[in-house]
Amino acid sequence: MTALADAPRTPSATASPAAAAPRPRSRGRATGTFLTVLTWAVGLLFFAPVAWMVLTSFKQESQAASNPPTFFFTPTLEQYASIVGSAQAGSYLLNSVIATVCSTLLVLVLAVPAAYAVSIRPVKRTQDVLFFFISTKMLPIVAVIMPIYVIAGQIRMLDNIATLIVLYTAMNLPIAVWMMRSFFLEVPGEVLEAASIDGASLLRTMRTVLLPMVAPGVAATALICVIFAWNEFFFALNLTAANAATVPIFLMSTMTSEGLF
Repeated sequence: MTALADAPRTPSATASPAAAAPRPRSRGRATGTFLTVLTWAVGLLFFAPVAWMVLTSFKQESQAASNPPTFFFTPTLEQYASIVGSAQAGSYLLNSVIATVCSTLLVLVLAVPAAYAVSIRPVKRTQDVLFFFISTKMLPIVAVIMPIYVIAGQIRMLDNIATLIVLYTAMNLPIAVWMMRSFFLEVPGEVLEAASIDGASLLRTMRTVLLPMVAPGVAATALICVIFAWNEFFFALNLTAANAATVPIFLMSTMTSEGLF
């Protein structure tokens, strides 16, 4: 027993754990590389239609409508020139900019105080108020277009950019309130208590403490509102004609009985 205990250990017995240690690390690297490649492949797969659309915009009409598709072609800016050079393109673009910017500013002016009220200073029935906000998005727009059209016609607001601004504000306000509420809930209560102890008023606390802390949330909310307002089509199609039509209406004019140009 003593001879066995005093016998020196063989190199293989002492080196085997150290030699086996790098194996899990190499497996982890291989798995990470595989997941990275898979993620890029899925991302490129979803981006492929967008890339194909962009490439098609640099083709001639005959090449864009060819079957099988044309993969090798000489790029041209003729289609862009026809759109930009249109006499009416400027008015459509200006209407979209006015409706989008004005409605987004109105949404932020209304959503920030509302989100503050239902998050930092909640009152009774707060959950009911939040449910009411989000329930307005459950009603299909097509179900309310008729009464909106009648009211707009009676007050002579058809084909008016102010009508789109009001409707876009009402359309984006519930989402903005919910988004801003989630950002306000992340503000530590100790910061507001410190501002109150220092004698800061509500407006000063909002301007110098809260808004800088939730500035990323304000930017994200504004971006969502801009995207929804800029892409809105149904209201613009039914409530505008020539004076207040937006870019989506102008793009629809490229769809004729002969095809999509």
